[in-house]
Amino acid sequence: MRTAALLSLALLLVACQRETAAPVAQKKEAYDASAGADARRIEADVRFLADDLLEGREAGTRGYDVASLYVAQRMRALGLAPAGDDGSYFQRVPMLRGVIQAEGNELVINRDGQGRALVFGEEFLPNVNYNEADAHVEAQAVFVGQGVHAPELDHDDFAGVDVKGRIAVLFNGAPARFDNDRRAFYSSSRTKAEELVRRGAVGVIVVQSDEDEKKRPWARAASNWNRPGMRLRGSDGKGIDTWPQLKVAASISAASADALLSANGRSAKGLFKDLRDGKLRAFELPGTVKLAARTMITPVDSRNVVARIDGTDEAKKSEYVVFSAHLDHVGIGAPVNGDAIYNGALDNALGIAVMLEAANRLAHAPAPTQRSLLFVAVTAEEKGLLGADWFARNPTVPRESLVANVNMDMPMLLAPTADVVPIGIEHSSLQALVQQAAKEVGVDLSPDPSPEEVVFVRSDQYAFIRAGVPAVYLDGGYKGVDGAGAGEAEGAQKIQEEFLRQRYHQPGDDINQPIQYADAARLARLNARIGTLIADAPQRPAWNAGDFFGERFGKQAAAGAEAHAQ
Repeated sequence: MRTAALLSLALLLVACQRETAAPVAQKKEAYDASAGADARRIEADVRFLADDLLEGREAGTRGYDVASLYVAQRMRALGLAPAGDDGSYFQRVPMLRGVIQAEGNELVINRDGQGRALVFGEEFLPNVNYNEADAHVEAQAVFVGQGVHAPELDHDDFAGVDVKGRIAVLFNGAPARFDNDRRAFYSSSRTKAEELVRRGAVGVIVVQSDEDEKKRPWARAASNWNRPGMRLRGSDGKGIDTWPQLKVAASISAASADALLSANGRSAKGLFKDLRDGKLRAFELPGTVKLAARTMITPVDSRNVVARIDGTDEAKKSEYVVFSAHLDHVGIGAPVNGDAIYNGALDNALGIAVMLEAANRLAHAPAPTQRSLLFVAVTAEEKGLLGADWFARNPTVPRESLVANVNMDMPMLLAPTADVVPIGIEHSSLQALVQQAAKEVGVDLSPDPSPEEVVFVRSDQYAFIRAGVPAVYLDGGYKGVDGAGAGEAEGAQKIQEEFLRQRYHQPGDDINQPIQYADAARLARLNARIGTLIADAPQRPAWNAGDFFGERFGKQAAAGAEAHAQ
């Protein structure tokens, strides 16, 4: 009877499980039997890293940790040696995690004895504050154009006004008349914050323009207002580059800009036009503005994945060519069509997969390189290039031994193309090496089709550039495969533009996109060849004479390299 009772209980449990357990849906996966082995390896890496199980790979989450473990073991399987902390494949990256809270945020415009409070989320959003959980400031506001001071170009958005003790109000970007290098540098939020702090501002409000709204709709950002932000954490537990002098920072939507900017005959619409025409002038805004931000701040750690291939030349093997790609994406966010996982297939699972395939080619090359090679999958790029910044500040090899950076970020390979866009080659002697590698691989090099987007300062190569290391960033091209010209180029560009409008930093950046894995394999071959040419060159790469970034960041690094050689 006891046996029968146990059997009945077991059958009952099975029946209950059958009633409650949801069936596992089997996805039908495409398989290209004609694909080359290199393209297939890249696809396999992308499929794993962009899978829902990794929940968007946000830095500081379990999904990211799983991704970093996977990449470390892929590096091990390729024969790359660990080059992280304490003989491991990992470099610890300490950070602060900040999350805006739903209550306690304010933006109130006080004029003529009346207060106009903007609506949180709909009309304004505070920036994450890494210095104070509850931050407040009330002061007069002053409009300062785009917040750019470029004396070498005779441009000063602060002319005629004083921002000391005041809240600076400004637009994104930098003047269109600037050359690409200076527009990229002065568009950087870091550059603007440093200038505002130097001038004594106590707060900052960035006003979205009508053009910003077309490119990056306010509603999209507002729907993810509670997404965590991060900054690097110093040994004292405080944030690095968090500018506590700017007590509160916030953004205002283009639709609500008039509430702040309309004064003394001016309007937001008129200022948007002045922005396009390059005619912005600074002016004081009447009344005062009250800003408040409430943030939950906690410490969090993430990790870069670092591996190496040792060089063979006695004189050069202590120098390193650094390949980089960011491993993180933006995680889980507001649902779009019922999907809340932002997988990041192009951004940047594909970049990581291309870097790994380049590493595979280099690890199994007939002849090893003279200089050593580093492969770094960095964390928290989406939080402000933090993993790359930490590595550039605290490399796991001597800082002066870094000779060049080859970066991969979001190659938009969604249509067959015959070209690659190398961002930044004009700044250094890397240009000739990249051109030679492209010729050998059989791929065309095309100019950046959207220089106004200043991508040169928006990906991980910029952390290396700020450390004085010459760098190149390789992106997908836009020429049709048959080279017939404008029609094919226009088609590829339209596909890229559609991606940026509809799927960039959205759940739609997933594995279901028409990713061109054959083009990705070609890009990996190009990466590997560029790395080989740099590693075997008689001299380490050098900034071009008079180059803007070389003059600003390269001289200090060159002095360190000279000391290292001695």
